Amino acid sequence: MSSRSRSADVVVIGGGQAGLAAGYHLRRLGLDFVILDAQDRPGGAWRHMWDSLRLFSPAAHSSLPGRPMPAQPGETYPDAPHVVRYLAEYEERYGLPVHRPVRVHGVHDEGRLLRIATDTGTWRAGAVVSATGTWWRPFLPSVPGMGSFRGRQLHTTGYRHPGEFARQRVVVVGGGNSAAQIAADLLGHTQVTWATKNPPRFLPDDVDGRVLFDTATARRRALERGDPDTGGVAALGDVVVTPAVREARDSGLLKAELMFIRLAPDGPVWADGTTGRADAVIWCTGFRPALSHLSPLALRGHRGQIPTEGTRARDEPRLHLHGYGDWTGPASATLIGTGRPARDAAAGLADLLHPGTA
Repeated sequence: MSSRSRSADVVVIGGGQAGLAAGYHLRRLGLDFVILDAQDRPGGAWRHMWDSLRLFSPAAHSSLPGRPMPAQPGETYPDAPHVVRYLAEYEERYGLPVHRPVRVHGVHDEGRLLRIATDTGTWRAGAVVSATGTWWRPFLPSVPGMGSFRGRQLHTTGYRHPGEFARQRVVVVGGGNSAAQIAADLLGHTQVTWATKNPPRFLPDDVDGRVLFDTATARRRALERGDPDTGGVAALGDVVVTPAVREARDSGLLKAELMFIRLAPDGPVWADGTTGRADAVIWCTGFRPALSHLSPLALRGHRGQIPTEGTRARDEPRLHLHGYGDWTGPASATLIGTGRPARDAAAGLADLLHPGTA
């Protein structure tokens, strides 16, 4: 792409699963759009996952709108490379206009249009769909002594395989899926300590991604009716019991300890004075939405979150946020859940830009 200014009805920022789903529905409605992706190849965050990661659901229940994900030979639950191939084929199948690598620096209000400043030039659009996800903004808690710890510290985003920690003492911090899966992955290769703020809550063994999507959808419908909040997925638990996690848990090897209160140079220190030694700490402590490109619009409210109605930014109808979690649509950060919010966003933008076409 040249450095000159270009224009489109809609600019989608992010070329992962949420951006592709948005593109699918924008194309169906005949809107002129582009997708700007900071990555140099298709696949979004799935290209950066750890080697043993598997989806929570079979391929048939992990599809984007319009095209079912094919099964992976020999695997009930597809791995990350299979998802990457699926996303690349999806992008090609529908001829989605993805420009990469393009890094968006900021979205600016220019009156009638929005100006999207990037490292390869400027776009102007009637509307923007932000679909940058959360993987690019890992969250690290503030724990006393982190700066003095002599071992290695990394976030979930930096973990790939247990071989790099062979025969080491590793502390895995976090009570969610990533922590449980990585702790299970490390067993047999390292001396693992799994530290959690509260005792881990395992979901029932038969719960998979499809059940999670249905549960999130049921919660949204209940809230829309004015019924009491069911709690959604959070009411079921925090850890999906994948085959590897189930095996580690049932063997008695996957046990959590309460979170330590600080890090000493050699390892964690617990409230009762107990100390441990560690060569590495893996912080599986979650993510925050990657929204710095929207800062020029000054839309952030309580706790830095942009208030939305569905996917639409409440104070800027030309902006839709998609794929960041339940606050932009039930299970919208999942493969199976991203389709409906994408459809709603596209319909809303079509009505805004070309009334009567949606």
